[in-house]
Amino acid sequence: MERLGKNRGGYFGETIEIESVVRDIRRAAQNHGWRVETLPLKPGHDLLFLTREPTSRVTNPRNVYISAGIHGDEPAGPVAIQRLLEKNAWPDDAALWLAPCLNPTGFPRNTRESADGVDLNRDYRQGRSLEVQSHLHWLRKLPTFDTCFCLHEDWESAGFYLYELNPDSKPSLAPAIVRAVRPVCPIESAAIIDGREAHLPGIIRPTIDPHLRPDWPEALWLFQNRTRLSYTLEAPSDFSLPVRVAALVNAIQAGLANGNEP
Repeated sequence: MERLGKNRGGYFGETIEIESVVRDIRRAAQNHGWRVETLPLKPGHDLLFLTREPTSRVTNPRNVYISAGIHGDEPAGPVAIQRLLEKNAWPDDAALWLAPCLNPTGFPRNTRESADGVDLNRDYRQGRSLEVQSHLHWLRKLPTFDTCFCLHEDWESAGFYLYELNPDSKPSLAPAIVRAVRPVCPIESAAIIDGREAHLPGIIRPTIDPHLRPDWPEALWLFQNRTRLSYTLEAPSDFSLPVRVAALVNAIQAGLANGNEP
């Protein structure tokens, strides 16, 4: 398994037809009994949100949130959500909320930013973009989450890695996630990843003061408002798209299988 060597100064790998992927996501969700919500964004583009109740009788279900597609040059996330919905192998004791594509206008341009030139993943403190406003409107109606997973890609990385926000020192899902990804995708082994120290191969546990950041990513808003355990999953986008999709699918499945009780 080797890097493609295409990413020189940006992402130049495979692209997807996001409208087709979102249609398949919607179809799979409807086929398996998810509640589907659509918020109009702009002509030809909507934001899709999905909800699934636990399928077993549990007193305190786990609340889990998963998002993808906030950057239009990171196609593996929405495709991974599609694969997971088609497999339909979710834990019976979990309530799940999915935001499968938060930047539908960026994908046709293969750009990190939206069609308006906004990096949506830096707009969750100010909330100026229509996409983030709509997303926050939906999120604010939801309960707190036991665990959040944000699916991303890194065009510079030599392997998969993740960020863990876990200030209460709950049992970490990170080692299980990395173990699950290793058979299908290389793990980033650098001591410094994306400018931050790795605590273990592929695992970054940053210390963050939200009040010092003017440009919150989605994960930071979630951390401040909806969760105390968050994972940002970064697939290495200089590998083939099937490798990255498999990495994210395995990561989510491992995170759900090893999830903490509320």
